Amino acid sequence: MQTFKTGAVQANGIRFQFLEAGQGPLALCLHGFPDSPWSYRYLLPELAQAGYRAVAPFMRGYAPSEVAADGRYDTGTLAADAVALHEALGATGQAVLIAHDWGCAAAYGAAAQAPQRWRRCAFMSVPPLAVFGELALGYAQIKRSFYFWFFQMQLADAILAANDLAFIDELWADWSPGHDARDDLPHAKDCLRDPANLRAVLGYYRSLFDPARFGSHAGMQEQVAAWGRPVPQATLYLHGMNDGCIALDARSAEGVPAWLGPGSEVELVEGVGHFMLVEKPARINQRILQFLGRAA
Repeated sequence: MQTFKTGAVQANGIRFQFLEAGQGPLALCLHGFPDSPWSYRYLLPELAQAGYRAVAPFMRGYAPSEVAADGRYDTGTLAADAVALHEALGATGQAVLIAHDWGCAAAYGAAAQAPQRWRRCAFMSVPPLAVFGELALGYAQIKRSFYFWFFQMQLADAILAANDLAFIDELWADWSPGHDARDDLPHAKDCLRDPANLRAVLGYYRSLFDPARFGSHAGMQEQVAAWGRPVPQATLYLHGMNDGCIALDARSAEGVPAWLGPGSEVELVEGVGHFMLVEKPARINQRILQFLGRAA
């Protein structure tokens, strides 16, 4: 197993722990659910070799990063985390932003709210809010997204924790069909074994998909402000054609470029599912590095 330097930094009221490789302009790598920075274990060394300081933080609430004392896990706070991490890590405008799954919600917001901080972006598996919102209300996606609503129940805490977090094994199997996740699941589960961390991470869903607010005018305005504005940077967007979490087809993908900056690229990647970074690392790494270019 690859080893990395580890570190910690205070940002936006949270003590973030992170994995790190290399020196140079910052490449901030944000993970999603149910996942950990270890899904970047193949990409971090490649970024380092290309001249970046690659940093993959454990997102707020994911052990060993802190649980938020104020209980804030809304998308606006996640975007503010990414901006604050850029500041705390002493980065410049040559930084690049890489994100997967929930990390994308933070990254879309951070890229739009603080465009001077990021040179280029690469996002995976969650399209821009407007495209995601259109998909989320269709029958096919509602079936895939059952857990949005299931996680609103307090009973979800106990069910997820049962049998060594076996629920997470099933999500990975559904979302990346055929992928052997034996090297991935232990890292993801280690972030969630403490009930406080599990409750914190479910807070992401309980904030965004609160049935009392989701889809309301006020709720949608909050989401647009947080991560629904166009990203001005040139951005690479990748989505697996076998993704069992969010099914983005060619027609829906046509709507993605309108929300990304000039010079952006969108690709539906054959032969991978949701967790593409660990399914086909050589292929995905090459695509991301090719787009980002060498560090300045």
